[in-house]
Order: sequence, then C-alpha cells, then structure tokens
Amino acid sequence: MIIPSNPKLQYFSHKREIDEAIERVLNSGRYILGKEVELFEEEFAEALSERSKNYAVGVASGTDALKIALRACDITSGDEVITVSHTAVATATAIVEIGAEPVFIDIEPDNFTMNPNKIKEAISRKTKAIIPVHLYGNAANISEIIRIATQYNLIVIEDCAQAHLGKYESKVLGTFGGVSCFSFYPTKNLGAIGDGGMAVTNNIDIAKKMRLLREYGWEQRYISSYEGSNSRLDELQAAILRVKFKYLEKDNEKRRKLASLYNDYLSSTEINLPQVRKDAEHVFHLYVIRSALRDQLKKFLEKNDVITNIHYPVPIHLQPHFKKYKSINCIESELAATQVLSLPLYPELKKKEVEEVSLLIKRFLSGDC
Repeated sequence: MIIPSNPKLQYFSHKREIDEAIERVLNSGRYILGKEVELFEEEFAEALSERSKNYAVGVASGTDALKIALRACDITSGDEVITVSHTAVATATAIVEIGAEPVFIDIEPDNFTMNPNKIKEAISRKTKAIIPVHLYGNAANISEIIRIATQYNLIVIEDCAQAHLGKYESKVLGTFGGVSCFSFYPTKNLGAIGDGGMAVTNNIDIAKKMRLLREYGWEQRYISSYEGSNSRLDELQAAILRVKFKYLEKDNEKRRKLASLYNDYLSSTEINLPQVRKDAEHVFHLYVIRSALRDQLKKFLEKNDVITNIHYPVPIHLQPHFKKYKSINCIESELAATQVLSLPLYPELKKKEVEEVSLLIKRFLSGDC
C-alpha cells in the first residue's frame, strides 16, 4: 500500500543519530528547556537570519506558536485578524483562542494562497493583523501582502507550518513578517516524533515576551509577571529535530525531485498540477492536484492500495464552529475544497511508487477502471 506520508521511514533514515540524541537527553537528566532546546532555537534562528539577527522560541505546537505570536503582538479580545479559509483549522483556532476574531478571505486559484487583492475590503477599524499561510510548501504573495499591511499599519504573522526553508524572491519564508510560526508535527517537512512548534522574530522585545508567554509569564522562576501558559518544546523533541534539521535541505530537494517526476508523468493529462509561484522555491510539503473528478479518483486509487488525503475538505468559514465569523466571498476556497487531492509525497517515497500512482491516475482518466 502506498500511503500519503510516512514519518516512520524518516526515523529509520536517521535512526542511529536520533537514537543517540534521545539517549543523550535521557542521560542528561534535563528534560524541559535545557541545552537541546537552546541549541535548536539558535540553529533555527540562524537559518532564518537573512535580514538581521533572529530570535526563535520553541513551543509545544504550531498552533501555540500562532497563539503566542498573536499575544506577543498585543492582539487581544475584539481585534480582527485577516486570514484565509482554505488552510488547516489551526490557523483560525489560534485567533479564536486568544479572543480575537478571524476574518476569512479568498485564495488565488492557482497557488491556493491568500489573494492580496481581497485584503483591503476585509480591513475594518478593528483589524490588527494579517496571517497569510504558505500553503502546501508554496509561498504566498508575501511581498504584496507586506506592502498592503504596511500601508494600513497592520502586523503580519507568517504561518510557515508547511513551508520550512521555502523561499520567495530569494528570501527564506518566515523572514518577511513581524513574526513567523512553524509546526513540527511528525508529517511536516521538519517533523518531530510528537508535537512541537517555533515562533521566530527579529524583534527582541517580541521575542522576550514570547518567552514569558510560553512559561507562565515567569521572568524569574515561580514568579509570574505576565499572564502566560505552559507551552514548552521539550528536550527530547528538540534533540530529534536538531538531527533532522541537518538533512532538511536535502529532504526538501528530494521532495522537489519527486514532484518533478509526478509532473513529468501527469503533464499530458487533464489533471491540474501544482503551480510554483514565480520567484518562489516550493518545498512540496504536499503534492496537491486538482480535478473535478476528485472523489471518484480518490476512491479508485484507494481500491488499488494508494491512499490519498484532502487538504482541506471543508473551508473553515463553512465549518459549524466558525460560521459566525466574517467571510468575504470565498468562492475559490469553496471550489478548491471540492477538487483538491494530495498524492503520496515524502522524501523516502520511491520513484517506482510515483510511477505506479501516476499510471493508476492515467488508467482512471482513460476510463479503464
């Protein structure tokens, strides 16, 4: 059976180093906010330090990274945050959990990312921030989003959960906005063996505030000077991520090569293939095709032992919990939800498996089912 992603194979790829890292942490006796977290934060910040010195704050999840970033930027109850409806629900959940209100706008149909032309009509006197999502590993039109945000004095928080070390205009994603947020969920391009996240900024005051927010608001132990919470990246996950981070560029390149293979095999079909934004470097967290026959194709592939996913089946603005929040003509998001299909893609996927999936898709399209 060919499956969408396989974090177990990623572990096996680096098993010796990961096992050594785990043993190192276990033997250290320091399991929370120790040397491994400190070193990983430094290494991760350095990878993003293109414009100036960056500061990285390890937290418990990508969702927490967004929540802590929003709070550190003084987004609070009653404020509005513009984001997209076609994304993982975590983006909107983070906004709601800090008491703010999401305002959902539409995507560009070719790239599935925030349409900058839809931002201005969503801005109100309560708007304080914009969260664009670099979806599937592809860059949003972040330069234009930043331009509009600057014009209206809005904070930009980049959701980079699916775009580790992706680039736009030769700059690493996560270096454009005031804060950038990353997830280390096991299936991500840089995945832990458990949950984890990171918030990155080049603003030292925001960084200090995020550190307070992740651990009870402590400036000194046991004394809270701020309303914080418990959201710490643990030492084991940090040690594992440090191992995998060394191979991230190579793994991203493997993803690009596999995506290129899919493109070669499927370019002659009527399937809409993933588009790479001009001047961007896609890291293919997901390889997402588009077809009006999506549901039938998905069932056919499953019958032939190929498991696929839908990212995402219901736009957030149509989900029961989020219907009460503003949304502005998310027509492309609604259409995409009926057509997108994520094919298997991860660094350890074999070329032969890509060929098998592609041949099955061609067989389906030919009517030979």
